[in-house]
Amino acid sequence: MKTHAPINLVAKLATFGEHWQPRTVATFNGHDIMVVKVKGEFVWHSHADSDDLFLVLHGRIRIDLRDGAVELGPGELFVVPRGVEHRPVAVEEAHLMLIEPTGTPNTGDPGTAAERRVI
Repeated sequence: MKTHAPINLVAKLATFGEHWQPRTVATFNGHDIMVVKVKGEFVWHSHADSDDLFLVLHGRIRIDLRDGAVELGPGELFVVPRGVEHRPVAVEEAHLMLIEPTGTPNTGDPGTAAERRVI
């Protein structure tokens, strides 16, 4: 049995079609490494206890902040500092990698967050 193998993010993304439903593909020092497909506008939210890292793998996104916006394309990343309200937006479908402390609710609120799914 092979114990060491790379994780193919394109293959992982091909296993689901839902938007705004992150999938954990690995863990790293207490953090989830996730992939997610996004399209449309997500909810305005913030994370009181952690920064929020977005890395674009495919497509383009805009991260709206209350005092401006950041545009990202493939290979670009942006870190939203903890406590800063933001809203990711994708006009066309985009694919992202996210890294967050395990258990971080994607909406900033455990009551409305997507269920943690590991693939």
